[in-house]
Amino acid sequence: MSRGALAPAPALVLALTLTACTVAAPARAYADGIPRAPGHRLVSAYEGAPTTANPVPGTPAPQHPYLAPNGRSGMHADAAGSGTHPYSGPLGRNPSVTSERIAPLGGECATATFDAAGRLITVCGTFSGFLLKLLDPRTLDTLAEYRLPQRSSTVEAITRLDFSKIFKDTSGGAYFYLDDQDRVVLADSRQHVLRIAHEQAADGTWRFVAEDDWDLTPYVPHDCISWTNLFPSGTCDPVTSVMPDWQGRIWWVTRLGRVGTVDPETSAVRSVRLDGEEIQNSFTVAEDGVSIVSDHALYSFRADADGAPKVQWRQKYDRGTGTKPGSVNQGSGTTPDLFGEGGGYVAITDNADDRMNVLVYRRGTDVPADRRLVCKVPVFGPGASTTDNSLISWGNSLVVENNYGYENPTSLTFGRSVVGGATRIDVREDGSGCDTVWESDVRSPSTVPKLSTANGLLYFYEKVPNKLGVDAWYLTAVDFRTGERRWSRLTGTGALYDNNWAPITIGPDGTAYAGVFNGIVAVRDGED
Repeated sequence: MSRGALAPAPALVLALTLTACTVAAPARAYADGIPRAPGHRLVSAYEGAPTTANPVPGTPAPQHPYLAPNGRSGMHADAAGSGTHPYSGPLGRNPSVTSERIAPLGGECATATFDAAGRLITVCGTFSGFLLKLLDPRTLDTLAEYRLPQRSSTVEAITRLDFSKIFKDTSGGAYFYLDDQDRVVLADSRQHVLRIAHEQAADGTWRFVAEDDWDLTPYVPHDCISWTNLFPSGTCDPVTSVMPDWQGRIWWVTRLGRVGTVDPETSAVRSVRLDGEEIQNSFTVAEDGVSIVSDHALYSFRADADGAPKVQWRQKYDRGTGTKPGSVNQGSGTTPDLFGEGGGYVAITDNADDRMNVLVYRRGTDVPADRRLVCKVPVFGPGASTTDNSLISWGNSLVVENNYGYENPTSLTFGRSVVGGATRIDVREDGSGCDTVWESDVRSPSTVPKLSTANGLLYFYEKVPNKLGVDAWYLTAVDFRTGERRWSRLTGTGALYDNNWAPITIGPDGTAYAGVFNGIVAVRDGED
């Protein structure tokens, strides 16, 4: 998952908020890269050694008929949430780093996708609202920009002086997907689902065009705090995420447990409510249904003939007794992973108090209740174990990252880091259980990591403790087969390079991108 946005000084924010609007805006880019904090000359710029591509055999997730090709359609790369890319990322050969500063303060780019020509499409969080951006994949220059409305959590953070509201908000467009026609589909902070295309004019300039707008406010409480409604008396239920099913319906979920569909052909909307439950993560889709995790249970849904969501099965898990540092709420922090050679498994993590568990279930509708669970594997150290990011899944393998201790960009200043760790777990071929394959000490505080199946490398965004107080951030490559570090490349120093829950994304040209607090960074191999 990604928590979306950032937190500035209130005076600056108040000025910025007055400019928010929801129409296409002139593109604006900052010529300078993201500034580095003092100390970058005191840390290593590169560690390890280049490696060679060693593709990982296996079958990719089924291609969704209504999504862009696997690897370029959304935060988790495909409909199954595998976190894998078919492109070879950087191998560590003299890697270069470029960055783009999106706003004077803030500007983190979360979900990154690519159109058929390889142009980068992303949503970046600023304090005047989210910006849908079309970027040149090499220079990171802005080609087009579309302003989305400001989230209520930003107004609440400023007026209540509680910036945790921002960092625990996953709504407003941070989760979006690119459809099979390279159109962005997202839910904005007004509880509208938008479908937005991009097009090039005769003079060569680009622009975004909103082709469809489906209003969910008749079905979702929307008395949300804003600059014209500072003291709402009702309920505000932001839309967290959207995804299409195999029939082309657009599914949506809300923070307060609503699950719904929009029929793009008729605009008909149907929804149900999971009473007393929250949904703060995205969800995944396969031909056999839609998998959604709340802060209480894992669900499999399908749509009735009229589009109404219907529960196929529900599985409770251990949600613990409170929210851990490194989690957005008291529940699973993972988007479900649909995986397994031949399909048939779904994996999440729980929120057990002492040690978090990786849970693997059989997802068929005819599975007896006592056979649903395949395995329950505790990971990381006692009292320091949680994740708020999706697992990586490939074949029968899962990789999980430990985010315990990370809350926001102030968590790791002055050279601090998290306890960290990553673990690979494999489901046995006969489905009789799971085994831990390796454990790594990589310290990746909050990124959504990725696997390049074309070269066999896992990519993490790492911060190691520094006795001099330097906050140095690295793109780190780890061998998927063995868990061994291969190389690390410094991306920058200081809080502006903190990636704050944004994913790593591998582009078709082999570049690894990471959203960071002040914008986006790109790492690519250089000349030998």
